Amino acid sequence: MDLGSTSIAVASLGAVACFAGVMALRRALRSRADARALAENVRLERDLPRSLHPVIDPDVCIGSLSCLKSCPEGDILGVVRGAAALVHAEHCVGHGRCAAECPVGAIQLVFGTARRGVDLPEVDERFESSRPGVHVVGELGGMGLIRNAMRQGVECVEGIAEDPERARDGAFDVAIVGAGPAGIAAALAARHAGLSYRLLEQGVLGGSVAHYPRHKVVMTEPVDLPIHGRFGKKRMSKAELLAAFERIVAKARLRVEEGVKVTAVEGADGAFDVVTDGAGRVRARKVILAIGRRGTPRKLAVPGEERPGVTYALADPQQYRGARVLVVGGGDSALEAAGALVEEGGAEVALSHRGAALARCREANRARAERLAAAGRLRVLPGSTVVEIGEREATLATPSGALAVPAEFVVVQIGGELPLALLDRCGVALRRYHGEAPGTRRRGEREGARERMLRATLEREGGRRAFERRLLAALALLGMALLAFLAWKGRHYYPAPAAQRLRLPDHRALRSAGPWGHGVGIAATLFMLSNFLYAARKRFAFMTGWGHIRTWLAFHVFVGFVSPLVIAFHAAFQSRNLLATGTTAALAVVVATGIVGRYIYGLVPAAGGRALEMEELQARVVRLRDEVQPLLAKARHPERLRALFAGVTAPLEQGSLPLLLVTLPLRAVGSRADLLRVRALFPDRAAFAEFREVFLRMRTLRVQIGFYRSLKRLLGGWRVFHASLAMFLVLAIAAHIALSLYLGYGLLR
Repeated sequence: MDLGSTSIAVASLGAVACFAGVMALRRALRSRADARALAENVRLERDLPRSLHPVIDPDVCIGSLSCLKSCPEGDILGVVRGAAALVHAEHCVGHGRCAAECPVGAIQLVFGTARRGVDLPEVDERFESSRPGVHVVGELGGMGLIRNAMRQGVECVEGIAEDPERARDGAFDVAIVGAGPAGIAAALAARHAGLSYRLLEQGVLGGSVAHYPRHKVVMTEPVDLPIHGRFGKKRMSKAELLAAFERIVAKARLRVEEGVKVTAVEGADGAFDVVTDGAGRVRARKVILAIGRRGTPRKLAVPGEERPGVTYALADPQQYRGARVLVVGGGDSALEAAGALVEEGGAEVALSHRGAALARCREANRARAERLAAAGRLRVLPGSTVVEIGEREATLATPSGALAVPAEFVVVQIGGELPLALLDRCGVALRRYHGEAPGTRRRGEREGARERMLRATLEREGGRRAFERRLLAALALLGMALLAFLAWKGRHYYPAPAAQRLRLPDHRALRSAGPWGHGVGIAATLFMLSNFLYAARKRFAFMTGWGHIRTWLAFHVFVGFVSPLVIAFHAAFQSRNLLATGTTAALAVVVATGIVGRYIYGLVPAAGGRALEMEELQARVVRLRDEVQPLLAKARHPERLRALFAGVTAPLEQGSLPLLLVTLPLRAVGSRADLLRVRALFPDRAAFAEFREVFLRMRTLRVQIGFYRSLKRLLGGWRVFHASLAMFLVLAIAAHIALSLYLGYGLLR
C-alpha cells in the first residue's frame, strides 16, 4: 500500500465523514423543526386543511422527499420521523403536485378530515348536480386551482354542446353564474361551440380574484382555452391575471353583466328561469354555477357597517394614501391587505383580530406584519373585536376595555359565507367528505365528475406504472444483453487465474489498462455518473417537466444494479490497490443501501394501527385501575402496584434497536412476575383474567411499536450512507481518472 493511495483514501473518507455528518445533522434539525411546527399547528387547530389535500402513508413513504420541493406554495410539507408529513395544512390549496412527484405512490389526495368535513355539491361526469340541468364548476365543486376551474368550465360546456337541442323562444342555451376563471372559460367555450349564453356576475370581472390583495400570486400553471389559446404562466400576479381576463373578454367579444346577483333558479331542465337582482329573469336551457366557495363576504353585524367607508375588498391600496384605515381579520387576506395599505398606499393602518396571536396565516405574512409593527408603521390589536363603526372612528372591545380607533375607512377581511342558501334555492344537494378521496362513492351513488377525474388520474397512474414495468423489463434485458456480451468477449480471459492471464493473447486488450478494458472503464464511469440525474430531477424545479419521477427512479435503479457489474469487467475482476478496494467496497454499500431504501424501508410498518389499538387498551387499563384502586390501599407495597399501572400507560420511550432486542427476554420475565404480584388484588378470577389479557396485549403492542420505530429509525439512516458513499465514489473516480491521466492514459489511451 503506497503513501499516495493511503493519502487519497484518508482524505476521501474524511470528506465523506464530514459530508455524512452535515447531512445527518441537517435532516435531524429539519425533522425536529417540522415536528415542532406540526405540534404547534395542532395546538392552535391549524392542522385542518381547507379542501383537497395530501395524506401521506408512512408505511409506503421511502423518504425520498421529492414531494417537498414540488409544491408551488412553498414549505407545505415537512419531514417528521423520516417521512413526509403535511405540516402546514391550512395553507394547502390542493395543487396535487406532491402526489405526482412521489416515486412510490405514498400520497393520496382527499377532501376533508375525520375531525372536519367538507361540504361539496354532488356532480356527475358532466358536472351536472343533483338537480338536472344545473351544473357546478370551479372552486364550489372542490377544485379550487385556477387551471382546474378553467378546465372544468370548458369541459362542462363541451358536454352541454354535445346535445343537439338548442334554446328556443328567446331563451339562452346556457346561463353562467359567476365571471371568475371558471365562468370566463365556460363563456369562451360557449362562444366557440356556437351556444347562446348570459354571463352574470354579482361583482366585477374576475369574481373572487378581484378581491385578492394587489400583488398576490394566484396562478401557477398555464391552461389551453378555446378561441384564446394558451393562457397564463407559472407565476402570475392578481393584476396580471385581471388584465389577461380583460384581454380575453375583448378578443372573444364576451359580454359580462356585472352587478347582477342571482338569487334563485326556478323551472326545470331545458326551461329554467334564473331569478336575479338587476337583470330580471333570465330564461336558459342550462345553468352553470361558477360562483366559488367564498360566496358573499362575511359581515361584522355591528352598527355602522352600512357606512360607505366600509368595504370587503381591497382593489387599489393607493386610493387610501394618507388615510386612517382599520383592517379587520387575522388571516392571510387581512395581513396582505394591511401590508399593501402600509407599503403601497402609505396609509395609517390598524389591524384588529380576535385571536391572541396571528395564528391562521402564512409565516411570511406574519413576519411581514411583525416587521411593520416593530417599525411603528402598523398598529396590531390582538384579542379585539369591532362593536361599532362611526364616521371617523371605530369602537373595539379589547381585554382591557373599550378602545376607540381612528378610522376613516374599514376594510373587512374575515372570509366569506358558503352560498348554502343559494344552493338550496337552486335545488343543489351537498355531500360531506371526511378524509375521503374524490373517487370514493357510497352505495347507490352515480359516478361524479370528481370520481371521473380521479378515475382518469388512476388510469394515467396505471399507465405510468405499466410503462415503468415495461421500461424496467426493457432495461433489464438491455443490461443482461450488455453483460452477456462483455462476458462473451472475455470468455477465455476472465475465468483464467491471474498468472495464466499474462500468457493469453487477449491480455493486452482486456486488462484494465488495455484498449478494451480502458474503454469499458470510461463508458462505465459515464454510465455510473448518470445516476445523479435522478437526484437532480428531484432537486431542481426546472427539471420537473422532464419525465415522470417514477421513470427516473426506474433508470436510477437500473444504473445502480448494472454499473457495478460493468465496472467489474473493466477491473478484470481484480483489485490491486487500496483505492480500488475502497471504491469497490463503497460501491457495494451504495448498492446495498439503495436496495434498502427502495425495496425494504417501505416494508417496515409505521405502527400507526397498533398505536390506535394501544390507545383503546390504555383506556381499559385506566378503568381496571379505578376498579382495583380501593384494594391498593390494603396492599403491602401499593407504590409498586401503582407503578405497574403507570408503566403500561406511560408514553413510549425512544430506544435503540439493539438495546430493545437485548432487554426483550428480561421484559417478558418481568411482565409475568408483575402479574403474579397483582393476582391477589382482584376480587375474582374473571376480573384478573380481563386485566391479564389487556396487560399482556399492552406489553406486546409496546414492544411492537418500539421495535417498528427503532427499526424505522435505524433503516432511516440508509440515505445518509447512500449519499455519502456516492460522494466517496465520485471522489475515488476523480482520483482514479487523475492518476490515469498522470500515468499517460487519456480518453483514447
